[in-house]
Parts: sequence; structure tokens; C-alpha cells
Amino acid sequence: MVSSSQVTTRAAGSHLSHNSAYFNGLRAEVDGFVSRHFTWPGTFRLHGAAFGLDILRAPLNVMLAPMFLLIRLLAVICFRLRLTRLSIWLASRRILLRTSVARRVEALIVTDLLGLPLAADARARDPAALARAILAAPQFREMIRQRPDPAAAEALGRRIVSTLADYAGTRSAVADMTTALCTIAFGALVFNALTPGMISIAPGVADALARTTAITNFPLGETLGSAWYGTFPPGASPGLIGVTLAALIMIGSVFAAFAGILADPVQSRLGIHRRRLLRLIDTLELALTKDSATPFTAREHLYARLLDIWDAVASLLRVFRS
Repeated sequence: MVSSSQVTTRAAGSHLSHNSAYFNGLRAEVDGFVSRHFTWPGTFRLHGAAFGLDILRAPLNVMLAPMFLLIRLLAVICFRLRLTRLSIWLASRRILLRTSVARRVEALIVTDLLGLPLAADARARDPAALARAILAAPQFREMIRQRPDPAAAEALGRRIVSTLADYAGTRSAVADMTTALCTIAFGALVFNALTPGMISIAPGVADALARTTAITNFPLGETLGSAWYGTFPPGASPGLIGVTLAALIMIGSVFAAFAGILADPVQSRLGIHRRRLLRLIDTLELALTKDSATPFTAREHLYARLLDIWDAVASLLRVFRS
């Protein structure tokens, strides 16, 4: 005769085996997902959502990124110190503005990778609609039922949505790094200088504008003006440098909104998208099967801020040398 405890143990083992098979299946689908959406022409279709307010959100996210990174680091520290509640609260703070491209990435992960049905309202700006869609998904039904009460299930849904947002939010950091790398290449080719950001490249661009303006307005003609200012180059005024920096930041923000068109195929080729998605699946599996509060690790934000620090230090060294 089989006891009730044995039946419970077998049922738990069956659920565990089913859950493991589901997440292993997701891992097997990662390469196909990357090929469909993060290579050409998939990334072109993805960035069709960037036309519009994303161009305005990009510079705001650049300004908010340091605060976002600080809060994420505090969340990781609290998690290591076993301050789980505080860690979850900090990780759930939405600092960066949710872009249209990020929302599209979240929806694609839910529907095309996780294979969950997603209603039209769940694609809207309200993350609560996405959380409800995830909790109602048949693939997660047995995992959700293991929660002690509805409040715990709702907390799990919010945690999953936060994890998806963290994953999609890495795109803004990658866009910042792509812009910085393009700035470095431009500065090396045009100014023969190391320019890791808009702050360090602005004086060079302003000097070039000042020289061009001075040559054009030279009273003896542009030919003599070019020779004169080639020997005695005019310096850009602080006001011109400030205006140039503001213009470059605006241009950079527009570029950053579409930088993924360049960055996605490179990341796909290098396997970065694959590894990032596998980390996402690992985080979701721990949250759903073991109720883990382990946050999704987004190292890209740290790398992007290191480039910002490099840009600021390079600009200070330029000021001291002059």
C-alpha cells in the first residue's frame, strides 16, 4: 500500500522533472531566438519602436544610469547580507525610463521564448498587466500553486516582471557603450586623440568650428586665413564648448536610441546575447522553482559607467595639460 507521503513525494518529483524539462527546453530555444530578433533583419524590425519618445528617453536614461547602478549594487549587497526583503525592495525600484524597444523585447521574451500567451493589454505600459499574464500562464500554473497564499504569488509575478525589465534595461547600457566606442573611433580618426565620450570630444569639435568660422571671416580671404590660423589656431570659447557639448549629447542620444542595430549583430556573433539570455533563464528558474530572490546580474551598466568615468578623467587631464 502506498502512503500519502509517498504520493506527495512522487508528485513533487514529477513537478520538478516537468519544470526542469521546461527550462531546459527554453535554453535549447535561445539560439533560435537570438537569430530571429538580434541579427539583421530582426533587429531592424525591433528598433522600429524607437521612432518617437525613445529619442527623448535615451538622454534621460543616461542621466539616471548612475543612480540605477548604485541602487542595484546596494540590492546585491543586501542580498549577500541576507537582507532579502530590503534587497527585493531595492531591486524593484524602477529608475530607468522604460523605452518602447525595451517593452517590445520583454513581450518577445514572454511570447516567443517563454511561450506564454500574452494579451494585448499586457503589452501596454503598465507592468501589472504583464505580471497578471505571467501568473495566468498555464506553463507556470503548478509552480504558482506551490506559493503559500495569493500575496506570495503576486509578489512572485512582480519579481519576474522586474527581472524581465532588468534584462531589457541592459540595452540602454549597451547603447551607451556603443556610442562611446563610436566616439572613440571618431576622435581617433579626426582628431588623433582618445575621446571616450561627448565630454572629451566636445572641445576638439568646438576648436574645429572656431577655426572654420575664423577662416571664413578672415578679411584677406580663406586661403590666407587657412595659412594664418594653421600657424596660430584660435581657441574655442567656453560658451562655444558648452553649446557644442549640448549638441553632441543630443546627437548621441538619437544615435543611442538606434545603436542596437549595430550592437545586436556583434553581440550575437560573440555569444553575448546567448549568455545573457541563459542568465535570465537561470534567474527565472530559481525564482519559480525555489522562490529565490537572486537578482538578475546586469554587468553592462557597470561597464558603461566605467566608460563615463574614463571620459570625465580624460577631460580633466586635458584641462590640466592646457
